Amino acid sequence: MMKLSLGPNLFFWPKQRVYDFYQEMLDSPVDVIYLGETVCSKRRELKTAEWLELAKELSESGKEVVISSLALLMADSELSTLKNICENAPVQVEANDISAVQLLSRKGVPFVCGPSTNIYNARTLSIMVRNGARRWVMPVELSGHCLQTIHDEASDLGIREKIETEVFSYGHLPLAYSARCFTARYLDLPKDDCRFSCIHYPEGLEVKSQEQQALFNINGIQTQSSSVYNLLAQVPEMKKLNVDVLRLSPRAEGMSDIIRRFRDALDGQSSEIALSDQDCNGYWFGKPGMDMQSSQMV
Repeated sequence: MMKLSLGPNLFFWPKQRVYDFYQEMLDSPVDVIYLGETVCSKRRELKTAEWLELAKELSESGKEVVISSLALLMADSELSTLKNICENAPVQVEANDISAVQLLSRKGVPFVCGPSTNIYNARTLSIMVRNGARRWVMPVELSGHCLQTIHDEASDLGIREKIETEVFSYGHLPLAYSARCFTARYLDLPKDDCRFSCIHYPEGLEVKSQEQQALFNINGIQTQSSSVYNLLAQVPEMKKLNVDVLRLSPRAEGMSDIIRRFRDALDGQSSEIALSDQDCNGYWFGKPGMDMQSSQMV
């Protein structure tokens, strides 16, 4: 049975808003909830201990809970935080950096390979399986055809049944990470004195071209797609590809309705295909990511 997951929140929200959001999500039909900070270690509305405690509390509700690690580590303090998470998490950990893979492998515990671990073929996937990975999230820029190839090769290597596949299916695509903070730069602030400006932009800052075409979304050190990736129409295809989990990335508004539409699609009920005229799905078809293609792979 295909599952729905709520990916880690990529944005920076006030503490109470975070708690209120996840309390609401407990009543939603998602099967898996990812928690934690994956973008910037300066975002400390919730400290590591509070994330771990929240993970414990949510797991008691019956949902599967996973705590996610940073995608880009740049300081010893961030490595120390990662070690704390890997050693003390009361739930499974999503490794978003190869250092997390190493720490979790040494500990001998199963883990999830996040999309920023960049698994592009079945041989890399087999290495992760040997080190303890039990689920992987396909890099967002890969197509459905690439996924089919990886699954076929994974079957040949005898590992397909040993690991679940999760596909990023809704939200602003996380495209790149940088040592620079683009939000601080936009506000003419130095990165070391950013004043936690991201908290004022709960869904990031839109960047347009000189022709006023929306291109990217700036989220601190992370560059996202401006368009919202939406694979709602591709749910039947993903079922045929034996995808195990569909990932929906949190947004500031309307998340419960988005989850409901995907759950209806999983249950075979009719649902609106386009949630917005600014949606995209190009990567799934091997096309430019910002494109919106027909509902079937060719």
